[in-house]
Amino acid sequence: MDEITKLQAEVLKVLASPRRLEILHRLAEGPLEVGRIAQELERSQPNVSQHLAVMRAAGIVEADRDGREIRYRLADPDVLVACSVMRGVLERRLARLARAADSARMPDLLVPVS
Repeated sequence: MDEITKLQAEVLKVLASPRRLEILHRLAEGPLEVGRIAQELERSQPNVSQHLAVMRAAGIVEADRDGREIRYRLADPDVLVACSVMRGVLERRLARLARAADSARMPDLLVPVS
C-alpha cells in the first residue's frame, strides 16, 4: 500500500467526526480562536481544543499564535472541496433511496378499494 493511501485513510478517519466537520465548516469562513469557535458552536473550549489538536496532527488545520491567542485556519481549503464532493454523493444516494421507497409504495396506491 502506498503512503498517500495511508495518509488519505488517516485524514478520512479524522473527518469522520461530526464535531470536527462542524469546526471545519466554521473555519471555512476564516481563521478563528478556540474560544470563538467554542462559543459559536456552543461547545466547551476544552472539547474544541481537543478536536483541533487531532485535526492539526492530521495536517487539516494550522495554528498561528497572536500574543496569547492561537488562531486556527484550514491548512488547505481544498479539503472543503473534498467534503463538498462527498456531500453531493450522499445527497444523490438519499434521493435514489427516496425514489426507490416511493416506487415501492406506488402499487399500494393503485389497489382498488372495495
